[in-house]
Amino acid sequence: MLPRVADSLSFLYLDMVRVIQDDTGVCAQIKTDNHRTDHVYLPTAALSCLLLGPGVSITTRALATLARHNTSVVCTGSGGVRAYAGILPDSLTTHWLEQQVNAWATPATRLGIAIRMYGMRFDDDIPAHVTLDELRGMEGYRMKTLYQLLAQQHGIGRFRRNYHPDQWDQQDPVNLALSAANTCLYGIVHAALLALGCSPALGFVHSGTQHAFVYDIADLYKAHTTLPVAFSLHQSTHPEQEARRKFREELRLFRLLPSIVKDIQALLTPGQQPEDPEERSERHDTPMVHLWDPTTAALPAGTNYAQGTD
Repeated sequence: MLPRVADSLSFLYLDMVRVIQDDTGVCAQIKTDNHRTDHVYLPTAALSCLLLGPGVSITTRALATLARHNTSVVCTGSGGVRAYAGILPDSLTTHWLEQQVNAWATPATRLGIAIRMYGMRFDDDIPAHVTLDELRGMEGYRMKTLYQLLAQQHGIGRFRRNYHPDQWDQQDPVNLALSAANTCLYGIVHAALLALGCSPALGFVHSGTQHAFVYDIADLYKAHTTLPVAFSLHQSTHPEQEARRKFREELRLFRLLPSIVKDIQALLTPGQQPEDPEERSERHDTPMVHLWDPTTAALPAGTNYAQGTD
């Protein structure tokens, strides 16, 4: 029995290795200083997300095993940013994708979800009848205040969030650590979305990118996860590597994936009890492959519906 997505705790970042499938499992081949090759086997069945940094090569057999174990593979660019991925098992139900599309395609519903997403970022209840424009202003003020608070706690002067890929090496340690930690968070969110069968591209707050929904969900957790990690590394000489390592260690305390799954389900189906996708598929309410019908919603596939046929 493979672990459910909510039971998978973490991700693994690889750099400058070759990932292969041998007779035992998926392993990373690492060249040592004495020209030897070490093999590190990857726990694919319990791994939610595999981050592949620059210099990584991977075989199709290894990718097939990762896909079979529902592990999301995220390819990252220089500096650990700009994540791209997409491996989906063919047995995945479309239930949550359909819920997402229906909510996204209805302007009133999409607006309601966007407002609830902003509301989830605040500890206090937001005022009634607040507009989306007002919420964006409140969120900007919240982040500015949080930056100031964390800077004071760590004895840092004035901090300004800076992200310039073309000037990557010129950024301060906090910005470098924050970008690296955010990329890891995006990978975890991406893994949860793929495991549920949702589309990472159909966002409710963000739009115009293949990772719009990833950014929507990740923004719910940055204040409690990546930001404290980044500011704690303000004196680090290797902020990117340390941010990835520390963020991975912190995930054991955050129990982040279960929260992501439940929050996505609660946003898409407000008022309903969060449901495990594996439990839904085990009940066989609707066959995995069926025919859509505007009246009955679903009809059995593999049936000849010609009039008068036996």
